[in-house]
Amino acid sequence: MFNFDTSPMRRGTDSYKWDTPSADDIIPMWVADMDFSAAPCITEALRRRVDHGIFGYTRVPESYYSAVIRWFNRRHGWHIERDWILYTSGVVPAVSAVIKAFCQPGDNVLVQTPVYNCFFSSIRNNDCEIMENPLIYTNGTYKIDWENFERCASDPRTRLFLLCNPHNPAGRVWTREELERLNDICLRHKVRVVSDEIHCELVMPGHSFVPFAAISVACRNNSIILNSPSKSFNTAGLQIANIISNNPSVRRRIDRAININEVCDVNPFGVVALQAAYNEGEAWLDELNAYLWENYLMLCDFFRNRLPQLKVTKLEGTYLVWVDVRATGETSNEVARRLSDDGRVMVSSGTMYGKTAGEGFIRINIACPRRRMTEGLERIAKVLG
Repeated sequence: MFNFDTSPMRRGTDSYKWDTPSADDIIPMWVADMDFSAAPCITEALRRRVDHGIFGYTRVPESYYSAVIRWFNRRHGWHIERDWILYTSGVVPAVSAVIKAFCQPGDNVLVQTPVYNCFFSSIRNNDCEIMENPLIYTNGTYKIDWENFERCASDPRTRLFLLCNPHNPAGRVWTREELERLNDICLRHKVRVVSDEIHCELVMPGHSFVPFAAISVACRNNSIILNSPSKSFNTAGLQIANIISNNPSVRRRIDRAININEVCDVNPFGVVALQAAYNEGEAWLDELNAYLWENYLMLCDFFRNRLPQLKVTKLEGTYLVWVDVRATGETSNEVARRLSDDGRVMVSSGTMYGKTAGEGFIRINIACPRRRMTEGLERIAKVLG
């Protein structure tokens, strides 16, 4: 029904993904946005808004909150009250605001590395310390080092645990049992969970995403949830996200931090796009996930046949494939540089996601038409094969 095999030309449109590479012949498979056109329902809704012709300050309507509530209730069985929702301009500004609301300079924020690189900058920008709980890489996937996690959470300076679910770049969709256990440890040590769930709709077959706050009453009461349609519906440039908490005093503190950081206003296009995505975009999203899964299977076959010395991590969620390149004998930065310079394909060095935990890996974005992905993989094989 929807066409994911073609893509508009993005180079020359001030695309961060496409216009950052130094040369026009480089295939960008790095930053996490997709090369697919947004769902037709979104572009049609935006076109109607453009036709109005006036783009002044916007008021977020009740229909916005209703769209969020209906979507998460229908798709994930999570009941959200209207008052629980605070909107802001993005998940990264939301992370920063929550840290500002609950931490003092010098406090620890716990993360599970390798992890999304902006977590590090958000923590540092608030004069806090990064507390790493490195994930354990085993048999092509990652698991939690529970003993180390408890030790990190028990540090009296640890205030927040910044969870990534689904996990970028490890590709894990954490199970209900894992999430409950994480919360139990955090509760023992009075650590609040902040769950970044921006990739929550990008889940591969055989896996189910469960919102952290929907796990149990204990999880709901100890968590702050961050989400956005931006990754799933390819609308990151429209800058809209939500912070969700059932606790009024928690929301007041976050709302104050949002205003201190001056990220309390959003643009009309983000408001319109979210409603279109959540009200009308489900069929498009389901087809997208099926297409991404086929891309992943094709990538796995390619590495198995052409680059068997390099190991592809199991992908449970996101469209970001984490590849073990330690067999090359080179650092992540060296591999990424060679791929760009010699192969004319741009990937992300694993050290972006933790200098130690990410070393020896690269991250590949497969959210592109299959023909382009295949060409990118051929270029990778010419360099690393």
